[in-house]
Amino acid sequence: MTGVLKVGETAILAEEIPPLLKRYQLMPQFMREVLIDQAIAAIDCSQEEQIAAIEKFTNQNQLTSPEAKQAWLNYHGISPEELDEIAIRPLKLEKFKQETWSNKVENYFVSRKSSLDQVVYSLIRTKNPGLAHELYFRIAEGETAFADAAREYSEGPESRSGGLLGPVSLSQPHPAISKLLSVSQPGQLWTPRPLSEWMVVIRLEKFIPAQLDESMRRRLIDELFETWVRDQFTAISPLAPLQTSVASVS
Repeated sequence: MTGVLKVGETAILAEEIPPLLKRYQLMPQFMREVLIDQAIAAIDCSQEEQIAAIEKFTNQNQLTSPEAKQAWLNYHGISPEELDEIAIRPLKLEKFKQETWSNKVENYFVSRKSSLDQVVYSLIRTKNPGLAHELYFRIAEGETAFADAAREYSEGPESRSGGLLGPVSLSQPHPAISKLLSVSQPGQLWTPRPLSEWMVVIRLEKFIPAQLDESMRRRLIDELFETWVRDQFTAISPLAPLQTSVASVS
């Protein structure tokens, strides 16, 4: 049987490609792209949109001269027609996202809002309970500024910023901190409380409610799309699920 691909002196058979994709840990990405191609196959783009997408792609990749374009084609082993398809693909994907999820963003935003709201807060952490309580009372009574106490006594990286953290979404800090901040009023100083091996003193500085502006719409549509990809992937593949993000613990 003849090979379908030759790399150096190695002829690779068609049936050898899937095991190689798995060995090189490329199978999840390959399957993801196949799923996307299936989803956007029926998406139409006008001639003007296609021309604009191709021009954008060539400019972004500095393919503005015939020599540069030919060198790129040779390097990737593709034809000019295939280059055009590659250039138009992001446009079709964007249209697919908008057609599929733009009318679902409002409800999704409402369901996600509590984790999209942002906060700025101050944190002191120490393994010394007595010190934590002393610092709390000194800050509460105005004897010491929170920032000064954090710079001198906090044992985490927040000491470099005077204990100030954020803005961050409420989903980013440790869940216990997030829960506390979600019921805080700006300026509210909490008594020291244990968190893992630490005693922490926390004060909410600012609460920034999430707004469904254009940037947020873009973010949420992308989230819905990624959820759809993972669901599709899981449904058809015995492989491990696609990697997902994990919230920070501090």
